[in-house]
Amino acid sequence: MQVFNTNSRIIVTCNKRLSPYLVKEIEGLGFSIKRSFSTGVELEGTVNDCISLNLNLRCASQVLYSLQTFQAPTPQHLYNELVQIAWEEYIDVTGYFSVTSVVNNEHITTPLFANVKVKDAIVDRIKEKKGVRPDSGPEFNKAVVNLYWQGSNAEVFLDTSGETLSKHGYRKIPGKAPMLEALAASTIMASKWDQKSTFINPMCGSGTLAIEAALLAMDKSPGFFRMNYGFMHIIGYDEQVFFVERRKLKDKAKKQIDFRIIASDLSADAVDVAQRNAKTAGVDQLIEFHVCDFAETPVPEDSKGVVMFNPEYGERLGVHSKLEATYKRIGDFMKQNCKGYSGYIFTGNPDLAKKIGLKASRRIEFYNGKLDCRLLEYDLYDGTRREEKMPEPYSF
Repeated sequence: MQVFNTNSRIIVTCNKRLSPYLVKEIEGLGFSIKRSFSTGVELEGTVNDCISLNLNLRCASQVLYSLQTFQAPTPQHLYNELVQIAWEEYIDVTGYFSVTSVVNNEHITTPLFANVKVKDAIVDRIKEKKGVRPDSGPEFNKAVVNLYWQGSNAEVFLDTSGETLSKHGYRKIPGKAPMLEALAASTIMASKWDQKSTFINPMCGSGTLAIEAALLAMDKSPGFFRMNYGFMHIIGYDEQVFFVERRKLKDKAKKQIDFRIIASDLSADAVDVAQRNAKTAGVDQLIEFHVCDFAETPVPEDSKGVVMFNPEYGERLGVHSKLEATYKRIGDFMKQNCKGYSGYIFTGNPDLAKKIGLKASRRIEFYNGKLDCRLLEYDLYDGTRREEKMPEPYSF
């Protein structure tokens, strides 16, 4: 089967709660969604379509192309089905491949055992047909095969991404407790920001939110920062298709913007890291960086836009009593300095959120890793409103 031009089921995975933003991205590329679920989206297409998805998506993790579904009640059944697949048509006998899996089967205590079964079937099949055993191992920088095995239902995919798409490739220096790039992009997409007005990110840390905002404003896709994907190591790959798609990315990207993106941090080291990451992303000239306390972050009075915080929330960093005072100061700063803007605070600590002292108009659900989080939205009106002065009852 020439998978680059043959339609099959495609599953695009993402971190939990990011699928609404992934759906918008995929539909924006002209694809039709068949189904969405909490950790991904289903559609139909070819591996050439997967190339476009890999290069364009900000919120995704992996782009999986389905090869076959089958029944496999036991590991031996799994092996027997997999060894019948023509792996020699997909994986170069002189190449390298790795295996990933999501497994829930009563006969399996660890996914590693399932991975070995998949690897053995592929190697045995190729050796029988070609007389050579391909190499395999844990690295995801060549061909990658993915197994989804739930009960007796099994499906095997070509992982056309390889390394995860959720890391966008520009963040060479991560900083302390950084927000994953896909999560940062999703929180911005969830906000009211129109990508044409001021975006302010106090307490910017390694700069991920400000950088993702600049990339969105420029319509610059993550595919700019990466030159190796799983699809490149599948037999039949035509590099011209990749370079045509990459040219499209370059042609659509804006060269400049006519509004301000402002980022600040009290730590000079953090701002230095953020500037370096922004330079790698090619957006350093679009972001104004300031070393200052967040309360001194410049807020243009003659424009409107978004102010977005991702403060510490006591799970991994900081001292709780100090953070209570910080959250109160954040609320005071937004109330006093950001009138007319939309304010956002991303946090995983509902007790600290009570200290903000403003009434949230929306509470948007996210996960940061396994931690249940909220993006809290505040309408910062030009006039003083009584409800803004009262702390709100807060619950996740």
